[in-house]
Amino acid sequence: MGDKKAINWQAAGKNVATWMQKMWSGLRQTSKRLSPKHYVGMLDWYIIKKFIGTYIFSIILIISIAIVFDFNENLSKYTQYNAPWKAIIFDYYANFIPYYSNLFSPLFVFIAVIFFTSKLAENSEIISMLAAGVSFNRLLRPYMISCVLIAGVTYYLNSFVIPHGTVIRQNFEAMYRNSKRITAAENVQLKVGKNTVAYIQHYDNRYKRGYGFSLDRFENKKLIDHLTATEIQYDTISDAKYHWKITNWKIRKLKGLKEHITTGAQMDTLILMEPADLVYSKGQQETFTSPELLQYISKQTSRGSKNVVQYEVEYHKRIAMSFSSFILTIIGLSLSSKKRKGGMGMYLGIGLALSFGYILLQTVSSTFAINADTPPMLAAWIPNIAFSIIAYFCYRQAPN
Repeated sequence: MGDKKAINWQAAGKNVATWMQKMWSGLRQTSKRLSPKHYVGMLDWYIIKKFIGTYIFSIILIISIAIVFDFNENLSKYTQYNAPWKAIIFDYYANFIPYYSNLFSPLFVFIAVIFFTSKLAENSEIISMLAAGVSFNRLLRPYMISCVLIAGVTYYLNSFVIPHGTVIRQNFEAMYRNSKRITAAENVQLKVGKNTVAYIQHYDNRYKRGYGFSLDRFENKKLIDHLTATEIQYDTISDAKYHWKITNWKIRKLKGLKEHITTGAQMDTLILMEPADLVYSKGQQETFTSPELLQYISKQTSRGSKNVVQYEVEYHKRIAMSFSSFILTIIGLSLSSKKRKGGMGMYLGIGLALSFGYILLQTVSSTFAINADTPPMLAAWIPNIAFSIIAYFCYRQAPN
């Protein structure tokens, strides 16, 4: 009996060991399949390095030229307004570079794809890949992987990093380049609460002060409270938002035919509005991060404000722009993957023309949304829709 039990224990131990070995082998195979190395081979790494390297090189080259021209054009203003070198370098150009690099990212993607793919085709490397059984779709994989990296970085910079730098850059331009900014507003009316409407006859954003203020509260479409003040001042040192101080105020409370009037010299009050709600300056939507844009759009929409179209366009444009690298890469690869006599000059010119066409269409569609009542989301995606059609036709003509 003891020998049989020992034999049974030995058999069970072997079964467990065999099961563990199979499970470990299965896990190893699964990890290999999930590993990036399973999807990214030597050919992929070769193309990805070429793509990203050319993309970065084109950014450095073109932005360097842009900085030289910009500095030469504005040198007299820097001298006139005594701009310190530290502010010029760190406040302006340190934020100039990421802003315009991201703005013209579609152009740099197109240039990179056209340039290095044409060189591959000229050296017969594309022909060798296709002759070795690599399909055009398989060749497209490393390009799309590169686009994922570029699109992710572009969206992150657009949504969270560049807006903070834009504030610093715009302040520098206002101080040292005499860029006129709107600092006052006339006859501002906005909804600041349920059934509550505020009105300011004149507001000066430099001093955060308004004149000719009134606040009306309604109930069942009837006026029940009417507050007026000769002056209203925003509390800029308060830890919380929405703190205002009103001067020479008068409150009329209406109850049927009766009226109760209260007056005073000064009073601290809480009104759900901020200076940013009263004055809109050109390019202000670019200074908000994407979460701040959503919050601002929601707040202004609930107040019944119609001055939110440019903010909605900016929010959707940041998302749409991230996908532009995929579309333009397909077009660029399809155009430049064939070996042709005469080199890549013509196709580089076509690439530049299409890139500028994309940027131009992006600007025009945003203008249509603001001035022609085009839905903001549609306006932001019009360039991608139009160029997706071009990409499809180019893809159909690509070598098999």
